[in-house]
Amino acid sequence: MELSAHNQLRGTVTSVTSGAIMAEITVRIEPGTVTAAITDTSRERLAIKEGDQVSVVIKATDVMVGTP
Repeated sequence: MELSAHNQLRGTVTSVTSGAIMAEITVRIEPGTVTAAITDTSRERLAIKEGDQVSVVIKATDVMVGTP
């Protein structure tokens, strides 16, 4: 699938936590991990499970950074 987003990272799903409405998907990428919150319906439709190879696509108009 071709996307306009340039920030595409390949990785391996390390955990899937399903809730009533949302699911958290943690993906191991180099050099760390990314956790995405998606609807549980999307998780079911994509059949995401631990060990799957996935693409993490980051598309944002704002990025915030804070300091203590």
